[in-house]
Formats: sequence, structure tokens, C-alpha cells
Amino acid sequence: MISKSFAVRLAAVSLTGIWLAFSQQQAPPPDLNVIKIADDLHILEGSGGNTAVYQTDEGVILVDDKFAQNVPQILAKVRGLTDKPIRYVLNTHLHGDHTGGNAELMKMPGVETFAYQAARDMMIEQKLPGVPRIAFGDRGSVTLGGKTVEAYYFGRGHTRGDMFYYFPARKTVHTGDLFVRTSPNIDYRSGASVKAWPATLNAALKQFDAVEVVIPGHGALGKKSDVAAWIKSFENVQAQVRALQKKKVAKDQAYKQIKLEGLTDFAPSSFFERSFPGMWDELAAK
Repeated sequence: MISKSFAVRLAAVSLTGIWLAFSQQQAPPPDLNVIKIADDLHILEGSGGNTAVYQTDEGVILVDDKFAQNVPQILAKVRGLTDKPIRYVLNTHLHGDHTGGNAELMKMPGVETFAYQAARDMMIEQKLPGVPRIAFGDRGSVTLGGKTVEAYYFGRGHTRGDMFYYFPARKTVHTGDLFVRTSPNIDYRSGASVKAWPATLNAALKQFDAVEVVIPGHGALGKKSDVAAWIKSFENVQAQVRALQKKKVAKDQAYKQIKLEGLTDFAPSSFFERSFPGMWDELAAK
């Protein structure tokens, strides 16, 4: 059953500040929702990015692990699905709402962590905790208990280190924050590119032609058609920016003139608003 709920917490002056604020909260985090894709594949939704839980006879593969404060709940939810231990954690990208649980999970025996090489490098550069021990190139895979998850890098977008994870037996792909059910967070500090982003997603749609379920970085499960519609929304916004630039509208006045109404999964957000000046500059560049 596909969930319709979606929640993203917004507030803080910088992304790093947001992640630290979440990880240092004293109040218990809200409960996580367990959403079934198949008997052996679920997502944990809420409080950070969507976490995929893939069960095998030899252990569990996670894709992303939210914030550090969510680890006890992640462990409890996994125990509710299987008595097998977590073995592999695959990170879609470097951000702390997707990698925050790494450090705690890496203390557990038998747990290995993976990410794209550029994502791992940036975690080291930005002094983020829980740096994965193993790095993928542009293509990779892990197999556990006879079940495989494939890893693909198609180019820049949300950052310069975003990886797609494909579950071929379930015709399901986890996009990380390359696809979300709202407007994008464009992390220029980490090598983002709005010019490259649509082509990155289109390459993924072509590769994953058989996909039936899409797990976004945040928000409800979707289909390939939802990704295609989101790309069109993104291209519409970029066209609006270029039109405003031709009219010589001042950058600090432009965001208020962007029309998001009627665009699929492009709700206003403070992340997008903070990203907008970088987007303006990238699209203005020759």
C-alpha cells in the first residue's frame, strides 16, 4: 500500500546546523511508519530520509539510516520484520538525514557501510560522522542471501555523489534525494547541478525501464511516471528562471516571482528557497 504522508522538518540557517540540531534533540523522535512494498522489502518513513529494509536469509540490507537519534527505532522496526541482523548499509548520498545512523550501526558486529566514492570523500572533507568503509564506483552491487542490490551513478544533481539503488527482484529503485515529493534541495556546497539534474534522472529512467516502484528520498512511494512528471516541473522552474533573467529581474526579487502552483510535487520549501540563489547563478552562467 502506498503511503500519502510526507513530512520534512524545516528550520536552521544551514544544512549542517539542521542535521546537528536533529541529532542533538533530547525529545524522542516521532514513531516511524513501516510501509510494505513486498514480503521482504519495506520502507521506514518519517524523521529523515526514507529507509529501505531488504530482508534476506543471511541478514538485512538497509538503504539509508536517517539521523543518529532514529537508530533505536530502526533496530526495533527491523526486529519486527525479521530475526536476522543488519549486515549492509548503503547510503544514497552524504547528508546527515540519510547517513546519521551510520556511526552507531557501524559499532554493531558484522555491519558494513557503502556509498559512492564522491559521497564518501565529501563526508571526510565536511567532517561528517559515520564515513562508510567501502566505496562504489559508477556501478556496483552487493549480494546477501542470494538477493542483490545494484548501485548506479548517473551524474550530478542534488550533490555530485548521489547513487541510485535498484532491487531487481522487486523492480524497485531507491532514488535518494535525486527525486523527492516536493521541490528540490540543491546542495551547491556538495557539487549540485540543476543543469545536469534532469539528464541524470532521465538516464536512470532509461536504465530502470522495468521499475514498478520508486522510493524517493522523502515522501510517498511512487512510479516512473511520478519521476517523469517531477522532471517536467523542474524544467518548468528552470525555464521560469531563465525568463526572469532575460527580463533583468534582480536575483533577490526573483524567487517571489516563481510560480509553483500546478507543478507536480513542487511545493514551496525553505530548502528550495535557500538553494535558489545558487540555482540562479548556475543558470545565468555561460
